[in-house]
Amino acid sequence: MNSSLVCDDAFQIRLLPPMYGIEMCVALVGNIFALWLLVTRERQNWHTGVVFSCNLAICDILYVLTLPFLIIYYANEKQWSFGNAFCKIERFLFSCNLYGSIFFIMCISVNRYIAIVFPFFTRSYVHPKHAKIASVLTWFSVIIASSPVLKFAGTEFKQSHTLCVSSHDESLREPHFKYTLFLMVVGCMIPLLVTFASYLGVIWTVLKNKNITTLEKRKVAVMVALVCILYSTSFVPYHVLQTYYVYLKLIKMNCNVYKSYQVSKGLATLNMCLHPFLYMTVFDSIRTACCGKSSDD
Repeated sequence: MNSSLVCDDAFQIRLLPPMYGIEMCVALVGNIFALWLLVTRERQNWHTGVVFSCNLAICDILYVLTLPFLIIYYANEKQWSFGNAFCKIERFLFSCNLYGSIFFIMCISVNRYIAIVFPFFTRSYVHPKHAKIASVLTWFSVIIASSPVLKFAGTEFKQSHTLCVSSHDESLREPHFKYTLFLMVVGCMIPLLVTFASYLGVIWTVLKNKNITTLEKRKVAVMVALVCILYSTSFVPYHVLQTYYVYLKLIKMNCNVYKSYQVSKGLATLNMCLHPFLYMTVFDSIRTACCGKSSDD
């Protein structure tokens, strides 16, 4: 269990500060710009997709503001100088961002499915208030699911360094593993199935409907591709490697798994940089502002 001490931290110290720095700049600018366009240019067309996308952008902005502290932490060779309470808050906000992203992407996907597969039902019965209710329930679920992080995470003193870790108490290693397994299944795999089931329905409808324009088909294709990239590079690797890493901490640490897990932490944050591209596939105002092309082009 203590074999993790021999794993070389120099790898993540070199990798994560520049990685987090680039992601922070891109995500902050991209999401603030996207949120501004959604609030100003989509004001007259405040439909369900706008509600979910605004929540996703807010989720990203809240977490990206904590990245400077992580950059300082790794740049100082993993010396946490901001106290135990803020360590817990940072880990909690990371969890809220990650699962907020996953569940709001699921909401956007299901919303897209209903709009394309059942257009008449959508026009008559699906209104922004329903998206607002779903968003409140999503935030509530994410906060409840992330709250155990406040118990597990914290600072620990090791080899003359104060570390900010996801599990600081060895007596809680087994409960922490069970919690990590729960997050992988409920927080990642189930939304993954719902999201891709929604897109399979969308793709099937788009392919067989001759009335859907080429641009709309292209938007659907780009959206599906982006979500596939998000899951394959950000969400799934992080959860699989985190669960395996936490499991190995119960028995015997493997430094290759440890290093892979560090890379996946940086990739998990990458999702915030890709979300603005997701908005471009949904909203003409954002696509026009960025690319100069609208649905009429």
